[in-house]
Formats: sequence, C-alpha cells, structure tokens
Amino acid sequence: MTVAENLFENLRLELRRGCLTLAVLSQLKQEHYGYSLRKALASRGMEIDESTLYPLLRRLEAQGLLTSEWREEEKRNKRFYRLSSDGEQIFIRLLEEWNAINTAIHNLL
Repeated sequence: MTVAENLFENLRLELRRGCLTLAVLSQLKQEHYGYSLRKALASRGMEIDESTLYPLLRRLEAQGLLTSEWREEEKRNKRFYRLSSDGEQIFIRLLEEWNAINTAIHNLL
C-alpha cells in the first residue's frame, strides 16, 4: 500500500467512525440483537464488521445510551439492545448536528 493509499484509508476510517455511531443509534429505536442489527444496517448500505459492532454496542451501553437484556430466541440466548431514554435524546441531537454538517459540506462542495 502506498503512502497516499494508507493516508486515505486512515482518513476514511476516521470519517466512518462517527457515522457508524449515528447509524447504530438510528436502528436501535427498535430492539435488535447483534446479527439482526448488522443485517438491518447492511440492507440500508452500512456494512459493519462484528469486530467493530460489538465493542461499539458495549461502549454505547456503558455511556448509558443503550439498554440490553439477554433472552432466549430460537433456542439460543441473544442479547437484545435498544435506545435508552438518554439515548433517544442524544440521537435526536446528533441527528440535528449531522444534518447541519451535511448541509454545510454540501454547500461547500
């Protein structure tokens, strides 16, 4: 990988990191377990690896933005995630910020 390709990849990942948080929060207005969340995101064009998703879910829960519970479904224990009330408020504010940034970038370009 060339220096330019390496730089691009690092910047792309940095840009994507914040977008993934907003994408995950957007889908957790409805309850999901990890695999169903990955499928919901992918079906809307946002692919995410398990190695990225699960640490993100744990971090968001530790920050109080998500709640989770273990339940048995299809004879397997699965951890279901949903926005907490704080998570709902933060999501609304982040979405407003996203829309403002998106508009500004669109105007700049």
